[in-house]
Amino acid sequence: MNIVKKTIDLGNGQVIEIETGKLAKQADGSAVVRMNNTMLLATVCAKKEAGENVDFMPLTVEYQEKYAAMGRFPGGFFKREARPSEYEILIARLVDRALRPLFPDDFHAEVQVQITLISGDKNTAPDALAALAAAAALAVSDIPFNGPVSEVRVSCLNGQFVINPPLQDIEEADLDLIVAATNENIMMVEGEMKEVSEELMLEALKTAHDAIRIQCDALGELTIAAGKTEKREYCHEVNDPEFKAQMHEAVYQKCYDFAKQGIPNKQMRSEGFEAIKTEFVESLALTEDELAEKSFMIDRYFHDIEKEAMRDMVLTERTRLDGRKLDEIRPIWCEVDYLPSAHGSSIFTRGETQSLSTVTLGTKLDEQLIDGAVIEGTRNFMLHYNFPGFATGEVKGNRGLSRREIGHGNLAWRALKYVIPAGPENPYTIRVVSDILESNGSSSMATVCAGTLALMDAGVKIKKPVTGIAMGLISKGDKWAVLSDILGDEDHLGDMDFKVTGTRDGITACQMDIKVDGLSYEVLAQALAQANAGRMHIMDIIEATISQPRDDYKPFVPRIVQIEIPKDFIGAVIGTGGKVIQEIQKETNSVITIEEKGELGIVDISAVDKASIDAAINWIKGLTAVPEVGTVYEGKVKSIVDFGAFVEILPGKEGLLHISEYDWTRTESIKDLMHEGDEVQVKLLEIDEKTGKLRLSRKALLPRPEGMPETESKPRGDRKPHRDNGGRRPNRDNKSRNN
Repeated sequence: MNIVKKTIDLGNGQVIEIETGKLAKQADGSAVVRMNNTMLLATVCAKKEAGENVDFMPLTVEYQEKYAAMGRFPGGFFKREARPSEYEILIARLVDRALRPLFPDDFHAEVQVQITLISGDKNTAPDALAALAAAAALAVSDIPFNGPVSEVRVSCLNGQFVINPPLQDIEEADLDLIVAATNENIMMVEGEMKEVSEELMLEALKTAHDAIRIQCDALGELTIAAGKTEKREYCHEVNDPEFKAQMHEAVYQKCYDFAKQGIPNKQMRSEGFEAIKTEFVESLALTEDELAEKSFMIDRYFHDIEKEAMRDMVLTERTRLDGRKLDEIRPIWCEVDYLPSAHGSSIFTRGETQSLSTVTLGTKLDEQLIDGAVIEGTRNFMLHYNFPGFATGEVKGNRGLSRREIGHGNLAWRALKYVIPAGPENPYTIRVVSDILESNGSSSMATVCAGTLALMDAGVKIKKPVTGIAMGLISKGDKWAVLSDILGDEDHLGDMDFKVTGTRDGITACQMDIKVDGLSYEVLAQALAQANAGRMHIMDIIEATISQPRDDYKPFVPRIVQIEIPKDFIGAVIGTGGKVIQEIQKETNSVITIEEKGELGIVDISAVDKASIDAAINWIKGLTAVPEVGTVYEGKVKSIVDFGAFVEILPGKEGLLHISEYDWTRTESIKDLMHEGDEVQVKLLEIDEKTGKLRLSRKALLPRPEGMPETESKPRGDRKPHRDNGGRRPNRDNKSRNN
C-alpha cells in the first residue's frame, strides 16, 4: 500500500488529517479526512466518455451518515440507513456547489462523489469537512478538475472569529458561515447570523479564505505525493469554429439589440430570442438530415452567443434585460389574510415571482423529530418550500421533493428562525409553507418576505420583520455590474447568485454561489451595500401592508399558554402512570405537555377556549402550590369525623377544620352543619413543622362576638392538660388525622 498522509494545523489547537491509499483503492480517487474523532471517507468515480449530446456537467454528490459512526441504531422498522435526510441532502448540496464550477467547461463525463461519515464526534461538525474530503479524493484522482478547493466553518464568538469551532459553541455564535474557496477565489457561502453588519460579514469571509488557502496548499502537496499531477485526456465536444463564427456574425447584434429593448415579460423575451435562432436556421437552407446533424451544435452555439450579447449589453448600456436600472427592484404587491381558514396567510409578488404562504400553529406534540446520526432533538419551527412545474409553465410530474426545494426552504428557514420568539412568548409549534405559484428568479427570497407577512398575520410575535433579496453580477475584464433582485435569466447567465436576508438592523442569513474567477472584495462590498438598500425598499412595502404582528390570534387558532412549575412537582402533575394529567385533560378538554428544562418544568396548555385553559392552569397551580399560613382558601369538604372535617384547600392537600374552629359559639356536632362535597372558606392557621399537618379555621374569618376574650383558641384535642384537672388526658378521639 502506498499510504500518503497530510496534516493541517488550524492554529487553535486542532488539526485535520488527510489520508489516502488505504481505503477504497478501486475508486478513481479516495481519501479519509479526520478531525478529532470525526472521520469522513470520500470517493470519486468518473466515466471515461460523456453521453451523446451532453453539454452540461453531470455531477452527482451524495453524503451519508452511518449510525454506527455514533454507536447508534437507525430508527424505523428495518433498522438500517434509508433515503438521505434533509440534513444529509443539505451537506451534499454544499459540496456540489463548491465543486461544480471547477470542472472544465468542456468536460461532460458523468462524475459521482460519495462522502460517508464513518466515525462521529458529538462536538465536531462533519459539514465543514465534507467538501475538503471530496476535494482530497479529486486531488488524488486523474479526473480533470481546476482545484484544489476546500471549505471551512467560520463563527464569530464573543467578537472573535473561530475556524471549525466545537459544535456546542455554534448555537451561541453571532455569525455561522460555511465558506468554500480556491487559493484565489471564494466559490460558495452559506450561513446564518444574528443581525450582523455587512462589514462583519466581509471580515468573516476574509478570515475563512485565509484558513482555506492553507488547506488548498496541503491538497496540492497531496496530489504530488500521490503521483496524480497528470490528469486524463478527454474530448467531449464536437466543434466547428468556422460555423460558430458564421453564426456569431449573423445573430450577435440581433441578440444584443433585442436584449436592449428591455422587455419585462419572460415569455416574450424567450420567444423573441427563439425567433432570432429560427431565422438563422432557416437562412442555412439545410436538409432535414443536415439539420438533425447540426441541431445540437446550433443550440449550444446560440446559447453561448445569446449569453455573450446579453452580458455585453448590460455592461455597455448599464440597463437590464427587463429594462430596469442595475439597482432597481421589480414591482411588488403584497396581501395578508388571503385564506380565511388558515391561521395566517400572505401573498408576496415581485415581478413574475409569487409566493402564497401559510402559517399553522400547533402544540408541542406537532414538533418535528430530528433523528440523525450526529444531530438529534426536536424542532418547533419548520418552513417548507414547494415549487410545482406550473410556476414556470412546465409540464412535469410531481415526484416528491427535489434537492433544490429542500435547499431553498432551508435558506428561508434560517433567515426567519432568529426572529421567532422563544419560551412563554411563543408556546406554539410553527409551520410555514411557501407555495411558489410563479417564478422568474429569487423565489427563496420571496418565501422569506411572504413568510414574514404570514407570521405577522397569524399573530406570531416575531422580533422584527425580515426581507430578502438576490444579487447578481456580470463581469468582463475590468468591467462589472452588480444587479439587484435578479431574474432567472440573470442568474443563469451571470457570474454570481448572492442571496441576503435581514431585518432593518442586520443580516440574518446569506447564500452565495460564484461562477467567475477573480471576484474582489470590492465587488462583494458593493453587492452587500446594494442588497441593504434593496432590503430596506422591500421592508417599506411589507410594513405598509402590515406593520406589526396582530395583537391576537385568529378566533379559530387553538390557544396555548405556557407556565413554569418547579421540577420537583412534575411527577405530581403527571401522576402515577399519567393518571393525573389524563384526568386534567379530560375534565378541562385541553392538551397538556411538560418538558423538563434545568430546574423547571415547562408546561404547555392548549385548548379551544380561554375557560378551558384557565381551568387547567388552576388545577396545575393547585397541584404545585405550597400552602401558606395566613392565606384564605376556598376549600371542599372531603370527609366528616366526630371532631371536625377534613377540607381540601389545594388539589391533594387536606387540612383539619376542628369542630372548635367552626364557629365562635360551641358546636356539639359538626355532622349537622357540614357534608361531604360542601364548599367552605377557611384560613390556614398552622403547618406542623414535624408532620406537615394543616390546621384550618372557619371561625377566624367570622366577626368576634362582643365580650369574648382575644385569646387564641386551640382545638380541644390539642390542648395540654390543666393542673387542676387531675392530669386527665385529652380524649383520644380528638387527635388530628394525618392529611
